[in-house]
Amino acid sequence: MLNISNNPLNKKVDLSTYKSSKRVFNGRYYKYFNRFLGAFAIIGVIILFLPWTQNITGRGNVTTLTPDQRPQTIQSPIPGRIEQWFVREGDFVAKGDTIMKISEIKSEYFDPNLVERTAQQRDAKAQSVGSYEEKVRALDRQIAALVNERGLKLEQARNKLLQSKLKVQSDSIDFEAAKTNKQIAQRQFDRTVTLKEEGFKATRDVEDKRLKLQETEAKLISQENKLLTSKNEVINAEVEISRVTASYADKISKAQSDKFTAQSSQFDTEAQVTKLDNQYSNYKMRNALQFVTAPYDGYINKALRGGVGQTFKEGESLVGIMPAQVDLAVETFVEPIDLPLLHLGEKVRVQFDGWPAIVFSGWPNISYGTYGAKVVAIENFISDNGRFRVLLAPDEDDHKWPKDIRAGSGAFTMALLDDVPIWFELWRQLNGFPPNYYQPEGATKAKTKKGH
Repeated sequence: MLNISNNPLNKKVDLSTYKSSKRVFNGRYYKYFNRFLGAFAIIGVIILFLPWTQNITGRGNVTTLTPDQRPQTIQSPIPGRIEQWFVREGDFVAKGDTIMKISEIKSEYFDPNLVERTAQQRDAKAQSVGSYEEKVRALDRQIAALVNERGLKLEQARNKLLQSKLKVQSDSIDFEAAKTNKQIAQRQFDRTVTLKEEGFKATRDVEDKRLKLQETEAKLISQENKLLTSKNEVINAEVEISRVTASYADKISKAQSDKFTAQSSQFDTEAQVTKLDNQYSNYKMRNALQFVTAPYDGYINKALRGGVGQTFKEGESLVGIMPAQVDLAVETFVEPIDLPLLHLGEKVRVQFDGWPAIVFSGWPNISYGTYGAKVVAIENFISDNGRFRVLLAPDEDDHKWPKDIRAGSGAFTMALLDDVPIWFELWRQLNGFPPNYYQPEGATKAKTKKGH
């Protein structure tokens, strides 16, 4: 009662007759409360000295250990139009199963017999290459024949030159003999003339000697003419050798030029055959790309391009697929201040969204519903959310993770650090200090070895 009225109620009503008034107005009621506060204080002090496991918590989600096991979208490397679907969302597909059929939208690929016709063009060009090869062989034989014929002609011309030189020698000898005969005839004529003047020879003898002298002079002139003719034949033989050499050089050069032209055409045709062969392979592979297949065993998540007849560009996502066999992991994010405390192989407790759990962050031994994990990768560069990404794999020494966990589910992680009293942890939290820095045994031993 507040007794703020001008008519006090306690003067008109006897409050001591009520049971509750007796308890309230009893002077010893506060002793029970004091006992409660004392017991609570003692228990609180005891709790402050209980051990507390420091930890680093973080939020993340379920993913896979390797990138090839993560959900992906299937793109088409060529632009096209959807013609037919062979699967539904949620269906299981094996590697190589056809998901959809697409058709070409570029006019240069409309021909349904494009591959066969390209093969025909390639085969025709290949036959042309064979023809050029035969032409090159024929020209090689022609060049060999010309070289052989040139050798024979040159041998013939050299023989004729040698004959001409020998004839020059023979005619020069005859010419010298004719000159000797002329000198003899001249001396005989002079001697006969002298004897006639002395009266020892008749006029007839002088005339006979004169006639003989004239005959020897005629023979001398004839032999000189033969000698000049022989020398001229030597010159002609030398000219014939030069002519044969030049003539066959021209013929051989022309044949070699034809050969090189044929080889050039052959190489150009071979390049065209190679190009057509490349086009044939490209067209054949492009035809195979008209059927979009599953890259591995998995489940169809979502059709990103629905319907039939819709067109799309190259590289555009068509359908999402999730691998059937995956090695699950958890990616979590930690604050930069806590990053130096994490190491590869660090033990971590994980709570998955949707799985009941009772978690005592400071007493992991009495937590229920958490699963063991270990650190397998720590990102070297900060993520867009201002934290560092850490990848966790299942701990083989702990309970297996639930089989029904799906990639993309949320997870709560706790990295277990040092054991400290609760009062120290409260003091650390109030001051905003990081957890106690410590090195795991493996890292400590490694540093000790390096120091030695």
